[in-house]
Parts: sequence; structure tokens; C-alpha cells
Amino acid sequence: MSGRVVRRAVLATGSAAVALTLLPLVPSNEWWIRVWDFPRIQLAVMLALVLLAAPAVVSARRRPVLFFLAALAAALAWQLYRIWPYTPASPPQAEAVAQCAEGSRIGLLVANVLIDNEQAGPLLDLVRRVQPQVLLLVETDARWDRQLEPLRADYPHVVSRPRDNGYGMHLFSRFELVDPKVRFLIDDYVPSIKTGLRLPSGARVDLYGVHPKPPPRQDTARRDAELLIVAREVRQEAAPAIVAGDLNDVAWSRTTRLFQDVSGLLDPRIGRSPYATFNADWPLLRWPLDHVFFESSFRLLDIAVMEDIGSDHFPLFVGLCHDADAAAAQAEPHLDPAQADDVREQIREGREEADR
Repeated sequence: MSGRVVRRAVLATGSAAVALTLLPLVPSNEWWIRVWDFPRIQLAVMLALVLLAAPAVVSARRRPVLFFLAALAAALAWQLYRIWPYTPASPPQAEAVAQCAEGSRIGLLVANVLIDNEQAGPLLDLVRRVQPQVLLLVETDARWDRQLEPLRADYPHVVSRPRDNGYGMHLFSRFELVDPKVRFLIDDYVPSIKTGLRLPSGARVDLYGVHPKPPPRQDTARRDAELLIVAREVRQEAAPAIVAGDLNDVAWSRTTRLFQDVSGLLDPRIGRSPYATFNADWPLLRWPLDHVFFESSFRLLDIAVMEDIGSDHFPLFVGLCHDADAAAAQAEPHLDPAQADDVREQIREGREEADR
């Protein structure tokens, strides 16, 4: 390969990486803009490689080249700034504990099973091995409903809403469910679940199971609106809350950050790892789409991405310890007027988009 071809390849790759770094800064719900929130780690690696290679193939004495190198460095710094909280170099947001009273433990397994995945065996084997007290499954249809029947022997409390459109949802619990509801917050074909969980300790906590509409191929207004509706409800409710599911959004997006600001929930990924769960089929293109957020009355016992179950998502397991004393001491999350206005506007846009 000639030096000219290499030089052009480096310049083109670097320019594309810089442009894709800038694109998510555009205030838009267009999927082809917002989707570039997802591969920040991959873009950071690309920028770093180009920044290392560029001095060897282009002359750094020319002003345009210096501008190009500066743009690469700035873009890399921005990407690192966005993903830095999701590394062990950042302080953890959720406090970890090693022990917990048995009656206050919650083991939660979240899995997008993939509606086209015809093999339930790997998931059932995983559940038998991990023994979570709560299991939230999405993309379940009527076939999956039949294949999940063996779980009912160990999980007597069930909410099921199988659907053939990729938005089915099942909740299996060993805890008593308090006032469980299947709700349609934005679209009348995208269910979510809200239920209380009665722990053996006697405490009640609220669980929200969500799976909003995804990009790409869909603008993000409806996804963002559903997440913010849940966040606002969490903020208003008195019971300690857990929000879990395939959010179809990455941990570092502006919507997820606003979701945390509104709800006051903690992200166990912060200060630890991205814990990428999607895409199980593409080792070099993975990002965190499946989430468990929780209030500060919970302590983290464990978090792990589990093995392949034949889906395009890896399951996510989170172990929590509920501290009733901490629940009474929680501070009200601060939300400034500009953020409140932003939340109302995004919910309005999502509802208008769903009505079209």
C-alpha cells in the first residue's frame, strides 16, 4: 500500500471519528444523530489509533495538519470524559457491601431473550444456577410464554404480557407482588410493568420494568419520554425504587443522565465498568443497553454480565441489599427549573410522536 493511500486513509478515518464525536452534540431526536451516543468506547479507540499513526504519515509542521491533530486530541478527550465515569478510575456511585441480612436481599436477573431465539434451555439453566429472587424478561412472545412455564414452580408470583412485536415482557418473583400493573406509558403496544415487592424483611420496594422503543430506525422521542415519565414517577413516590430492563439507551447518554437527575437513582456501573450487554454477536461493537438503577436505600452486593443465552443481549445480574434505615435518610434529588422544563418538553414531544 502506497504512502499516499495510507495518508488518505488516516485523514479520512480521523475526520470521520471527529465528525461522529460532534454529531451527538446536536440537540435532535433523529436516530441517525442519537445512535452515535452508543459507540463512544469504539470511537475513542479509533481516535487514539489515528492520533498515534498520524505523525508517522503526515507532516506535523503544516498548519492544517496541526489543526487536524488538535481536533483528534480534543475529540478523544471528549470521548474519554464521557466514558471515564464508567471505569474503575472514577469513584463508585453506588456503595458496595459484602454481607446482607437474608430477608433484605434482592437478586435481580434482567434478560432480553430475543424473540427469534428458539432455545429457552440456556436461560432456564442460568436461572437454576444463579437463583435470582426476581427475573425480568423482555422480547417474550407466546412461544416464550410456553417455554417459561417451568419457572412458575419456583416463582409463584408472575406478571406476563407476551407479544409478537418484540415488546413482550415477563416478570417472575419469589417475593409477593403488591398491586402489580402492566402499563402503556407512550405507545399502546409497548408495555411496562410497575409492581411493589414485599421483601421477607417486611419492607416494600417498587420495581419498574421497562423496554422502550429503540434506535436505530426509530427517532428517540418516544424512548426518552417513557424513561422520563418513569423517572418523574419514581421521584414522586415514597417507596424505594428499582428501575430495570433493556432501556435501548447507553449509560452515558444525555437522556440516561437526565433520567438519573430526575429520579435520583444510582447507577452501579459508575466507578466500576461499562458492563456491556449488547451486541452479544459482535465482540468489537458492544455497549451497555440493559440496566438496573436503584435508590440509595439499596447497597450493591454484586453486578455481573452473564453468559450467552442465544440472544443478541447478555443477561445482567444485580444483587442488592435493602437498608430500611437508609431509606428514611434519603435526600430529595435536586432538579433545577431548566431540567424540569426539559423533562416536560421531552415527554410532550414523545406523546405527540406516538399520536401521529
